[in-house]
Amino acid sequence: MGEEQARLDRADKPHLAHKTIGDVAELRAAVGTTLGHSPWLRIDQERVDRFAAATGDQQYIHVAPRRAAATLFGGTIAHGFLTLSLIPLLSAELDNTTIALEAQMTINYGLNRVRFITPVRVGARVRLRVELLAVEAIEATAVQTTQRCTIEIEGESRPACVAETILRYLL
Repeated sequence: MGEEQARLDRADKPHLAHKTIGDVAELRAAVGTTLGHSPWLRIDQERVDRFAAATGDQQYIHVAPRRAAATLFGGTIAHGFLTLSLIPLLSAELDNTTIALEAQMTINYGLNRVRFITPVRVGARVRLRVELLAVEAIEATAVQTTQRCTIEIEGESRPACVAETILRYLL
């Protein structure tokens, strides 16, 4: 992940006071707030090609720049699922808040809702905005959060993707 982190443009990170959430009470108090934004990440053709190879989705709008140039997109675009898959990478670099519960592990429990709203053109920069929607105790052994993750595209008024993610912190 070191190479991936190097691609994150830290110069664009807003300078806000950073908060660390260390216990469940602080986590509950943060419901309804924006946890932060990630740095911007440029989506290049190499990333799109690697994703296409890994998933088998070789549709020309993703992997054939000349052919895709003749479409309404004007060039290649990232896969919707590639955009969605950036959430873990980008959420590790939020500017405002770190959730640092004393958990054995954190697991991705799933998604409630996902929408791909605006295509991400190759060469565009994206970032993640995370809002904490809910915190729920799961017996005495876990805490579950629901977060709205919005992948924004630099210079676009509409986001690329909005997803409600569910994380479980195993205590």
